[in-house]
Amino acid sequence: MNPSLRLQIIAFAAIRMVLNTMHRMVYPFLAVFSRGLGVDLSVLSLVLTGRSVVGMFGPFLAMVSDSRGRKAGMLLGLGMFTGGVALVVLWPTYPVFVLSLMLTTLGKYVFDPPMQAYLGDQVPYKRRGLALAVTELGWSLAFIAGIPLMGFLIARQGWMSPFGLLTILGAGAFILIARIIPHASDGAGDWPGVWRNFRGVLRYPPALAGLSIGIAASAANEVINLVFGVWLEDAFGLQIMALGGAAAVIGLSELGGESLVGGLADRLGKERSVGIGLAANSLAALILPLLGRSVSGAVVGLFLFYITFEFTLVSIIPMMTEVMPSARATLMAFNVAGLSLGRAVGALAASPLYAWGMGASAVAAVIFNIVALLALRRLCERDK
Repeated sequence: MNPSLRLQIIAFAAIRMVLNTMHRMVYPFLAVFSRGLGVDLSVLSLVLTGRSVVGMFGPFLAMVSDSRGRKAGMLLGLGMFTGGVALVVLWPTYPVFVLSLMLTTLGKYVFDPPMQAYLGDQVPYKRRGLALAVTELGWSLAFIAGIPLMGFLIARQGWMSPFGLLTILGAGAFILIARIIPHASDGAGDWPGVWRNFRGVLRYPPALAGLSIGIAASAANEVINLVFGVWLEDAFGLQIMALGGAAAVIGLSELGGESLVGGLADRLGKERSVGIGLAANSLAALILPLLGRSVSGAVVGLFLFYITFEFTLVSIIPMMTEVMPSARATLMAFNVAGLSLGRAVGALAASPLYAWGMGASAVAAVIFNIVALLALRRLCERDK
């Protein structure tokens, strides 16, 4: 791997940390933003539901990367993100805040697929797991470092302070990508039309199988993710533990899962890594109710569940970059949308399942993972 490509990978990780800090900070500081904007917390919570729906539109905008080039797609995403955070600095009102959430979310979802596709173009498949795992560190580091920094700013300068810093960082990221990504990578005349790619993904069975893996795996995660805080509170009466302990568990497990992919996915093979991750996540789900008889056991169980999910998810990304190289960015955009769809499916099922107990949620997670394993088997058959 040449030095310039290594620099680009590090830059991608840093940029994704900025994007994900904005994306993730809304949850812990929701009450702060609610008070600052003068709106009810329940109203702002509904906005987050709408923000999730925005992710479904990623394919329509990220497809520009397959027709205009990877660089154009990344710059479009960063432009939307920077414009979104700058709006709050200029007009700190509730309607503008809502618009900002939508634009920054869309910007993140537009940036990620062409970035992943670019690495798919530049990095050989046998080493792609490590390269993409490094960029995924931007997700966990946003939680471990980015959000505490935003909290520090909010405590000293008020709820608006993160948006000024994020505007500066977003503009810097835009300039950085404009300088370090060569125009030669665009290849605008070599790509099929965007709608041809769109239809091609929907008509290609291996692509649909790959997308099904992400949908099912993210649904499996969400049926636990949405209720584990309630479970901890119901079981132990410790809401502080549910919030503070879960934050540490999630951050460390995400970092651990990403690191494992960087070290193992290229050696084991991407498809095998995904299969191992799904099987391990199913086992972690099944033992979660058993470990959850004590606070320490519950925390260990959650750590195992989240680290195996993160390992699975980060292994899926390099695998998907090689499923349909002729429409790589379009497929990666569909993958992002598929993960959002899976979370929506899991969210719908989570509360009714939990009414039957954590055991029912765990069994549902296993069923979703089995569906993902069947889809993985179908995907692997394309090479036979």
